[in-house]
Amino acid sequence: MNKRMVVYILGKLMGIEGVLMLIPGIVSILNGEREAIDFFVTSTLLFVLFLIFGRKKPENSGIYAKEGFVIVAFTWVLWSLFGCIPYLMSGSIPTFIDAFFETVSGFSTTGATILNDLENLSQGMLFWRSFTHWIGGMGVLVFVLAFIPLTEKRSVHLLRAEVPGPTVNKIVPKVSSTAKILYGIYILLSIILTIMLMFGGMSLFDSLIHMFSTAGTGGFSNRIDSIAHYDSAYIEGVLVLFMVLFGINFNILYLFIIKKFSIAFKSEEVRVYLGVILLATIAIAINILGIYETPIKALRYAVFQVVSIITSTGYATADYELWPMFSKSILLGIMIIGACAGSTGGGIKTSRLIILVKTVRQEIKHILHPQSVSIVTIDKKRVSGEVIHGVYIYFIVYVIMLVLSVLLVSIQNLDFATTFSAVLSCLNNVGPGLAGVGPTQSFYDFSVFSKLVLCFNMLAGRLELFPFLIVFSPSLWRNKF
Repeated sequence: MNKRMVVYILGKLMGIEGVLMLIPGIVSILNGEREAIDFFVTSTLLFVLFLIFGRKKPENSGIYAKEGFVIVAFTWVLWSLFGCIPYLMSGSIPTFIDAFFETVSGFSTTGATILNDLENLSQGMLFWRSFTHWIGGMGVLVFVLAFIPLTEKRSVHLLRAEVPGPTVNKIVPKVSSTAKILYGIYILLSIILTIMLMFGGMSLFDSLIHMFSTAGTGGFSNRIDSIAHYDSAYIEGVLVLFMVLFGINFNILYLFIIKKFSIAFKSEEVRVYLGVILLATIAIAINILGIYETPIKALRYAVFQVVSIITSTGYATADYELWPMFSKSILLGIMIIGACAGSTGGGIKTSRLIILVKTVRQEIKHILHPQSVSIVTIDKKRVSGEVIHGVYIYFIVYVIMLVLSVLLVSIQNLDFATTFSAVLSCLNNVGPGLAGVGPTQSFYDFSVFSKLVLCFNMLAGRLELFPFLIVFSPSLWRNKF
């Protein structure tokens, strides 16, 4: 493994985080808040690390798959460690584990929080808290590929190690150009969303906070009652539209932008994704009719909550803990499914579900007709055996991690609904769960050990399990510099 190149890129990434941390520092200055010092001190520390490790490029600049996985895993941990320093210095979150949990939740776009009184946070801290969603939404390394020149032949390993989904394809021949296109779409949608929220009556600050959280499908708000605070059908409608868009594969969004509508509309994953949203919304709306005054209101709350959960955004306009068990079970189910591959959403991804269902159907057909020959296809293209094998392994690891994490968190002896939904929510980067971690609750009461397990779940879930697990392999570290 090219460890010198790993350290070099990590050094550059520390410098980038330092630059990004200046932005909430400026917000604090504009609001006359002393927290600006905390951001600038942390930024200075990060810049020093950049000068030490990120200035001199090694002669051997090659990056292979294992370097890509290590860089991605260490980047997310290091950014979270340094990202929590302003919380600690300012006293906004006085304990390290809570500050680390909140920062991991931000960068991983999970949206789980330990804060019960977040409206007492300064404007700068609230900005940083949601800004981490926007940074983590598209991915730290995608940003690097867009703006830092790396060897083209090797840089695709970074893209594949971070962007979620069974497969990652380049939109255009150059990886750096692909990354720039992805970020261009991301920024364009972010600007449009901010403007539309301001038209709905939100202040510029509130619009930015909720744009960051929606674009990154994270869900942090500067209001303790989340989107319910605004009680606006317009704002909810805008957020539903953009949550759906940010949950779609960005390759498909690019096809729409360049007007290749016929190809974009043929995406089987998008059709299934939208179909699941439609069916879940109808089922829940019917199930909660007796709770709300009119069918329109039931539909309004149902569609918002379904889209919020399936895209892993985690906003809330209603306390769905009061809904019937059937509706809550549907929300748990779509929490697992998640959004599309190559989006900012979490979950196991719709494409994996399609592959799994088709593979099971193929196996049943083969048992009934042993001589028959059939293949698994998506969008009329054959899915390779390597991809199918990868989906199998992913599901196995996902289930093992889910079960082990539930067992570890259960040591705290909380009720099963709280324990299971907390792990499921963090592993799928959703945020709220059921019972003790429902939409009106927080993760504050979990023990230090449980919070560390949940932090691991959030990071592993955001990085699609394997990049984060590979760093624990002893064979990875046997190579010399």
